Amino acid sequence: MSADDVGVAFLLDNLCVELGFCLPLDEKSRLCASPPMDVDSFTDAVFVAEGMDPNEDNHLRKLVRQKVMRAFQQR
Repeated sequence: MSADDVGVAFLLDNLCVELGFCLPLDEKSRLCASPPMDVDSFTDAVFVAEGMDPNEDNHLRKLVRQKVMRAFQQR
Protein backbone atom coordinates (compact mmCIF):
# COMPACT_ATOMS: atom_id res chain seq x y z
CA MET A 1 0.00 0.00 0.00
CA SER A 2 1.46 3.34 -1.04
CA ALA A 3 1.45 6.55 0.95
CA ASP A 4 -1.31 7.89 -1.31
CA ASP A 5 -3.42 4.77 -0.61
CA VAL A 6 -2.95 5.33 3.13
CA GLY A 7 -3.93 9.00 2.72
CA VAL A 8 -7.07 8.11 0.80
CA ALA A 9 -8.00 5.40 3.31
CA PHE A 10 -7.45 7.85 6.18
CA LEU A 11 -9.61 10.49 4.44
CA LEU A 12 -12.40 7.98 3.82
CA ASP A 13 -12.23 6.78 7.44
CA ASN A 14 -12.42 10.41 8.56
CA LEU A 15 -15.45 11.06 6.34
CA CYS A 16 -17.12 8.01 7.89
CA VAL A 17 -16.49 9.03 11.49
CA GLU A 18 -17.16 12.74 11.14
CA LEU A 19 -19.86 12.91 8.46
CA GLY A 20 -21.36 9.42 8.26
CA PHE A 21 -20.01 8.56 4.79
CA CYS A 22 -19.17 4.93 5.60
CA LEU A 23 -18.62 3.45 2.16
CA PRO A 24 -19.04 -0.23 1.36
CA LEU A 25 -15.69 -2.02 1.44
CA ASP A 26 -15.60 -2.58 -2.33
CA GLU A 27 -16.21 1.12 -3.01
CA LYS A 28 -13.57 2.15 -0.47
CA SER A 29 -11.08 -0.26 -2.06
CA ARG A 30 -11.90 1.09 -5.53
CA LEU A 31 -11.33 4.70 -4.43
CA CYS A 32 -8.07 3.77 -2.69
CA ALA A 33 -6.82 1.93 -5.77
CA SER A 34 -7.78 4.65 -8.24
CA PRO A 35 -8.70 7.92 -6.53
CA PRO A 36 -9.95 10.87 -8.58
CA MET A 37 -7.15 13.40 -8.84
CA ASP A 38 -9.01 16.63 -8.13
CA VAL A 39 -11.10 17.82 -5.20
CA ASP A 40 -14.45 18.09 -6.95
CA SER A 41 -14.17 14.72 -8.71
CA PHE A 42 -13.14 13.03 -5.47
CA THR A 43 -16.01 14.68 -3.59
CA ASP A 44 -18.49 13.56 -6.24
CA ALA A 45 -17.06 10.02 -6.20
CA VAL A 46 -17.61 9.78 -2.44
CA PHE A 47 -21.27 10.75 -2.84
CA VAL A 48 -21.81 8.32 -5.71
CA ALA A 49 -20.07 5.51 -3.77
CA GLU A 50 -22.45 6.25 -0.89
CA GLY A 51 -25.40 5.99 -3.31
CA MET A 52 -26.20 9.69 -3.15
CA ASP A 53 -26.55 12.47 -5.70
CA PRO A 54 -23.60 14.87 -5.21
CA ASN A 55 -25.84 17.84 -6.03
CA GLU A 56 -28.77 16.97 -3.77
CA ASP A 57 -27.55 18.53 -0.50
CA ASN A 58 -25.29 21.53 -1.09
CA HIS A 59 -24.50 21.99 2.60
CA LEU A 60 -23.37 18.38 3.04
CA ARG A 61 -21.38 18.53 -0.21
CA LYS A 62 -19.62 21.65 1.08
CA LEU A 63 -18.66 19.84 4.31
CA VAL A 64 -17.32 16.81 2.43
CA ARG A 65 -15.50 19.02 -0.07
CA GLN A 66 -13.79 20.97 2.74
CA LYS A 67 -12.39 17.74 4.21
CA VAL A 68 -11.29 16.51 0.80
CA MET A 69 -9.65 19.88 0.07
CA ARG A 70 -7.68 19.75 3.33
CA ALA A 71 -6.53 16.21 2.57
CA PHE A 72 -5.43 17.19 -0.94
CA GLN A 73 -3.51 20.18 0.42
CA GLN A 74 -1.62 17.92 2.84
CA ARG A 75 -0.46 15.56 0.08
